[in-house]
Amino acid sequence: MLKEFKDFLLKGNLLEIAIGLVLALAFKTVIDSLVADVITPIIAAIGGQPNFNSLVLDIGDGEIRYGSFLNTIIAFVIIGFVLFLIVKAFNAMLEAARRQGREDEINEPGEDIVLLREIRDTLRTRG
Repeated sequence: MLKEFKDFLLKGNLLEIAIGLVLALAFKTVIDSLVADVITPIIAAIGGQPNFNSLVLDIGDGEIRYGSFLNTIIAFVIIGFVLFLIVKAFNAMLEAARRQGREDEINEPGEDIVLLREIRDTLRTRG
């Protein structure tokens, strides 16, 4: 059982997932800073408030903090847009690599094609 657990922990997939998670958390702090330090002040310059946390709706003794919710929605939209741009750039890079690979295949025949051509040429000279 310990061997299986060790194998599970040392598998490449688990390590890749852990690295991805750490990078995602680091990416989140960058996006949070982008939203809090860049985007929200720009919106505040237009709207007149430094952030939306002060926007509340008092109902009796309760308080609905819809300004904080707006900040979260803005962050979500920005994160989604940035991830969209990253995926779009990655897909474009993969497509360019695929096209380059196809051009290489067209320009240079594979070993099996070369071997078949040699066999064909040999059979022609014998016949």
